[in-house]
Amino acid sequence: MTLTAPRLDVGAARRWSMLGASTLAQAATAVMVHGPAFLIPTLHEREGMGLAEAGLVAAAPTLGVMLTLVAWGAVTDRRGERFVLLAGLTTTALAGAVGALTGGTTLLALALFLAGSAAASTNAASGRVVVGWFPPARRGLAMGIRQMAQPVGVGVAAISIAVVADVAGVHAALWVPTLACALAAVVVGLVVVDPPRPPHRDGLAANPYRADSYLARIHGVSVLLVVPQFVVWTFALVWLVQDRDWSPAAAGTVVAVAQLAGALGRIAVGHVSDLVGGRMRPLRWVALAAAACMGLLALTAALDLGVAVLLVVVATLVTVADNGLAFTAVAERAGPFWSGRALGVQNTAQFLAASAVPPAAGLVVAGAGFPAVFALAALFPVLAAPLVPVREERALH
Repeated sequence: MTLTAPRLDVGAARRWSMLGASTLAQAATAVMVHGPAFLIPTLHEREGMGLAEAGLVAAAPTLGVMLTLVAWGAVTDRRGERFVLLAGLTTTALAGAVGALTGGTTLLALALFLAGSAAASTNAASGRVVVGWFPPARRGLAMGIRQMAQPVGVGVAAISIAVVADVAGVHAALWVPTLACALAAVVVGLVVVDPPRPPHRDGLAANPYRADSYLARIHGVSVLLVVPQFVVWTFALVWLVQDRDWSPAAAGTVVAVAQLAGALGRIAVGHVSDLVGGRMRPLRWVALAAAACMGLLALTAALDLGVAVLLVVVATLVTVADNGLAFTAVAERAGPFWSGRALGVQNTAQFLAASAVPPAAGLVVAGAGFPAVFALAALFPVLAAPLVPVREERALH
């Protein structure tokens, strides 16, 4: 299996198969990066960790991702998508195996950090495969499908990692993402071809950040919107288990259903952006909907109403819907010679916020309860909505 492949024109079937392979790669690394959140109940109840400490362990792979995203993006700009996907997935699987085979909390956190550092490779590379092979009029839908990988990966983690950890322990549960990444590496090697690029010209290679504030504003909006997303992702299962006395298996099933709904929501929102001819108007709609959902979730959780469980599913759907829109818009504006780095900056900013959410939200939960952290999370999309650069967006071409 070679790390490079000749450039060639491909048909529709090959294009969609590469979308499938890219989606699988992103989903597998999502299981590795976000799966440790579902180890929190076991770390808390069996290992005696406080919620804040367990949140730090769960955030280790996210921290690794954050520190290496721009570097992986630069490598993608220079070496191509196929090389980066294969190198990253293989290294992620190796780090996951180390975590599964070694004991101790410190080694577990270190292995998760290294796995996250390698898993960052798929964020820019898999997205660029989609942007490179699909035309603008289909790109929102295609990227929506690719972006569903993250909630699907989280859903797989919720329904598997929490259960395996409850039955066999924390280290055994790491075989789930390890095997997923190994499988994805094989599929990528068989299917993915680097998309063609236009000839290198000075105009195309110019730094897009110097032209205007469009990319910077999208980064800022995405940072604000990642807070409610990660509050729900990290603590929905813990809330169901601790506050509503659900079993880990039942709670994991609800979270998995919610993540599936979120995956389908990303596809729908991406298709809507194709229909309306832009990414920013739907992005603002999503921000307003996220604020409303998180506010209602906080209220119903405080009143201990059963509808709060339904609202956590709806909140999961809405709070993940923005990612594909922002991701596509960044890649389109940055162009083929800067999109790897721009997507790296986009995801670095998101993961920086995401790394802070589990421990910070854990402290809020410990001091004020789950309704308080849900209410606090509702404030961030309120701030994000007016920052969306709707007027600065260019026509799709």
